[in-house]
Amino acid sequence: MSARDWARLLLLGMIWGGSFFCVAIAVPEIPPLKLVMFRVLIAGAALHLFLLLRGPSFRLALPHAGILFFLALLNNVVPFSLITVGQTEIGAGLASVLNATTPFWTLILANAFTSDEKLNWNKLAGTALGVAGTAVMVGPGVVAGLGGPVWAKFALVGASLSYALALMVARRLRGVPPAIIATGQMTASTIIMIPVVLATYGTTNLFAASAGAWLATLALALVATAFAYILFFKLVASAGATNTSLVTLIVPASAMLLSVTFLGERLELFEMGGMALIALGLVTIDGRLFRRRQAAGA
Repeated sequence: MSARDWARLLLLGMIWGGSFFCVAIAVPEIPPLKLVMFRVLIAGAALHLFLLLRGPSFRLALPHAGILFFLALLNNVVPFSLITVGQTEIGAGLASVLNATTPFWTLILANAFTSDEKLNWNKLAGTALGVAGTAVMVGPGVVAGLGGPVWAKFALVGASLSYALALMVARRLRGVPPAIIATGQMTASTIIMIPVVLATYGTTNLFAASAGAWLATLALALVATAFAYILFFKLVASAGATNTSLVTLIVPASAMLLSVTFLGERLELFEMGGMALIALGLVTIDGRLFRRRQAAGA
């Protein structure tokens, strides 16, 4: 990946790490499926406004409507729902480790179905180091969550697999502007989620929440969804599906660092060790540092 790609990946990891704060504030007052609906609805509206002011025309999405609905299912509706359901039974630590297996699934799928993202030792070793680093970093949280039911763990693994499949689908939209893909995906997700939420909850107290919960929802929708997905699809176009999936290794470390910075939480030694392993994994996948050392040795 280029330096610009790495910068985008790290920024995306920071944004999605910060989304945990927004969810933690909003979800006690707004049920999970409602929160997902408001997230994609507000993000979709913001992206349509962005296209209206900046272009290009949303009409570019219409020939790709079928694939955008499929992408919405795989990248939003299915994984968001599986993660929400799974986390009712297992701890956040184990959930983050299972979510961090997304690069493994992406490596396998990309190796099987693409010609330009084949498996190599750098990617395999780096991803293994990253997942191990995530497990070490969340340490006690993983141990606390190990006793959960098998179906809940499969739900989290299913979400990771869904994200990996979404990356394979997103590759087919190369050449379509990232803002069009993001807007199309959010529009499709909204069309899917509105009837699901109305059938589940009805219209009673649909908008009942405090100002703080709504501000958190707005931040989740506008920053961690609308802006983040434009960034995400730019990264898929320039760096490929496998490299983009590495963001799931960065998210737990990002969330931890933000907690230390803004919530005054203390960073434990095992957490620093886990972050170091994640960093080593990313350096291994990149490979440039090792090539330079080999060239210097020669």
